Amino acid sequence: MNRHDMLQACLYSPDLWDVIIIGGGATGLGCAVDAASRGYRTLLVERGDFGMGTSSRSTKLIHGGLRYLQQGHIFLVHEALTERGLLIQNAPHLVHRLPFCIPTYKTWEKPFYSIGIALYDILASGRKLGASERWSTQETIQRIPTLQSDRLKGSVVYYDGQFDDARLAITLAQTAADLGAYVINQMEVIGLVEEHGKIGGVRLRDRESGQELTQRGKVVINACGVFSDGICALEEPGIKHIRPSQGVHLVLDRSFFPSSTAVVIPHTDDGRVLFLIPWHRHVIVGTTDTPVPKIDADPKPTEEEVSFLLSHAGRYLQKAPTQSDILSCYAGLRPLIKANRSTADASRRFALFTSPKGLVTITGGKWTTYRKMAESAVDQAIKVGKLPKQPCTTKGLKLHGYLASGHASSLDIASCYGTDQYAIDKLTEQAPDLGHLLHPKLPYCPAHVVWAVRHEMAYHLDDVLARRLRALLLNVRATLEIAPRVAKIMAKELGKDEAWEKDELKRFQVISQRHLYTARD
Repeated sequence: MNRHDMLQACLYSPDLWDVIIIGGGATGLGCAVDAASRGYRTLLVERGDFGMGTSSRSTKLIHGGLRYLQQGHIFLVHEALTERGLLIQNAPHLVHRLPFCIPTYKTWEKPFYSIGIALYDILASGRKLGASERWSTQETIQRIPTLQSDRLKGSVVYYDGQFDDARLAITLAQTAADLGAYVINQMEVIGLVEEHGKIGGVRLRDRESGQELTQRGKVVINACGVFSDGICALEEPGIKHIRPSQGVHLVLDRSFFPSSTAVVIPHTDDGRVLFLIPWHRHVIVGTTDTPVPKIDADPKPTEEEVSFLLSHAGRYLQKAPTQSDILSCYAGLRPLIKANRSTADASRRFALFTSPKGLVTITGGKWTTYRKMAESAVDQAIKVGKLPKQPCTTKGLKLHGYLASGHASSLDIASCYGTDQYAIDKLTEQAPDLGHLLHPKLPYCPAHVVWAVRHEMAYHLDDVLARRLRALLLNVRATLEIAPRVAKIMAKELGKDEAWEKDELKRFQVISQRHLYTARD
């Protein structure tokens, strides 16, 4: 992917786009893949970086959602489990199977949870990832040695999917580009174009150059997640579809949880399911569910949310983590559809709206169902834009980097790149220094930085350190130590000067503070 080439196509192309998509998160990128795969001339614009918001701040799970089953959302769970199977089929380098253990401490819990898991397996139908199991107390402790063993009765185990969310976002952008779509980050929508009473395009500002341009299209899709209402307001001020909820995650050293099996805590004080998940040689603890009064582009965990997660994790681990053990923390906003219920009980179903002037808005949902959401949005866009009908092909579409024999792992960084890893290896063969680790506590090398700039449209320091690589989410202090070196590599690749490096480091310092939790006295 090359931003300059795509921007030039916008500046000098006189033709109408068939579909213009606003938003470069999971849903918007999915729409770009879907529309381009049907042969439509497609443009996607993203105000920041691909996956910069909620789409890079998830619990890293591709799953049906056990708690939705408990709430009676049978169709929602079945749909998500079907999509889970399709993702593992089409992106085995990014999505993999992971065992999940529900520890039981009361006699009635094991048969109770076993019934729920059996129904979960049935709903997965032919796309089941593995038969559920019951582990004895001894086997549970053997598999998860740091689990609290006092009064442990054993556990119930089932299988679900895990992935790297930001890497999947970049992969979708690459897939869309492979199919002929134009995807441009750092491109802000500052207005909608109205022609003959219908939305017929967008007014844009390039956030890098400040240049403004207008792009016209037969239909515009608003796929901005929690920011969808802001785009709707450009047409109809005051409209409110979204009720945002904040989910917070903590990242700890793997010594707290040296297991390849995740743990599910089915009941927390706020009614959510809590997870302890192995991921990229660390452990993620999450998540909270906190209604928020306003939408922040870069939300920050609150002290109450962090204390909540530490408290619940401490109940199930032999060594309770403290504030000083947090290597990184991150928060994301869920685009829940506005409804009169608590956010913990709110369904993750998506919603599709079409305004009187033809703006198609798709919002809600979750990562697991992004493909289905995109299919629905493009189907609607075909009607609104009066495009020639073409069937959806994404159920069997292999994503960029697909490896027929490759399966991702929660511990394997290289698998995230799929077939691109061969080209990255070539870089290190030609320049061995690019293959040395940037930091002993992080699994990344300079070749990953070079690749991100040359082929993944990374322009800012956080594009690389937070999303192309996941360093900022794994260990903030270690990431700050390598930031100057990474900035220097990027400056060389981008043709920038020392002033640019200093500005980027200053900017990144501010961003990193939102992931660095300082222990309170």
